[in-house]
Amino acid sequence: MVFGVSDELLGTFAPIVVYWAYSGFYILFGSFENYRLHTKVEEDEKNLVPKTDVVKGVLLQQAVQALVATLLFAVTGNDVEAATGQQLSLIVLARQFSVAMVVLDTWQYFMHRYMHHNKFLYRHIHSQHHKLVVPYAFGALYNHPLEGLLLDTIGGALSFLLSGMSPRASIFFFSFATIKTVDDHCGLWLPGNLFHVFFRNNSAYHDIHHQLYGTKYNFSQPFFVMWDRILGTYMPYSLEKRAGGGFEARPTKECKNN
Repeated sequence: MVFGVSDELLGTFAPIVVYWAYSGFYILFGSFENYRLHTKVEEDEKNLVPKTDVVKGVLLQQAVQALVATLLFAVTGNDVEAATGQQLSLIVLARQFSVAMVVLDTWQYFMHRYMHHNKFLYRHIHSQHHKLVVPYAFGALYNHPLEGLLLDTIGGALSFLLSGMSPRASIFFFSFATIKTVDDHCGLWLPGNLFHVFFRNNSAYHDIHHQLYGTKYNFSQPFFVMWDRILGTYMPYSLEKRAGGGFEARPTKECKNN
């Protein structure tokens, strides 16, 4: 319990608060053309859904996530009480985080890729997310409700259960995963961004996937690119300065022509 608030309650709602707070940070930088991967004009013209609908869709997904998290904490309550009686070392926490990251990445890669290759699922479910041709921060979790349940909510539950982390540890893990997901969709390339230093899976990498030529590549999310590399869906790119300011993520000619 922190400041009189249970770990379970914080684990449920902290990632939601972090989502909107971190998105708000990027909204402040959204008008700086020198850091954008697409111009503001492209964002307004290419995207196929109004931002009010995006906000509503994200809030719906977060409501479902909160409900599932509440049920998950209730079901695992006895195990959690036993675990909280043990002093966890940094090594144990690092192992739990590592396992959770690999589980979440693995689940999301294969589910994400299947939704692209199954025409029915793509047309009726996953295409909703790709209405944002030019991604922006608070659109990171704009999905069809079923996709949000399958990819994010169930994937998160599996990473929590298989890693053996406590509700307190989950506060930090899912807040971190939320920040990483928002960052990958922010549509900006800010200097000094540590996510760009430590992760090949970043805003430019994911921007490639949102373009028409990249929809069969760069499925990995939100941490690593290992499954794309192993299974041949990795599309390398170069980051070029755009005339008029900003950057453009350009795929290599070989991949773009495939």
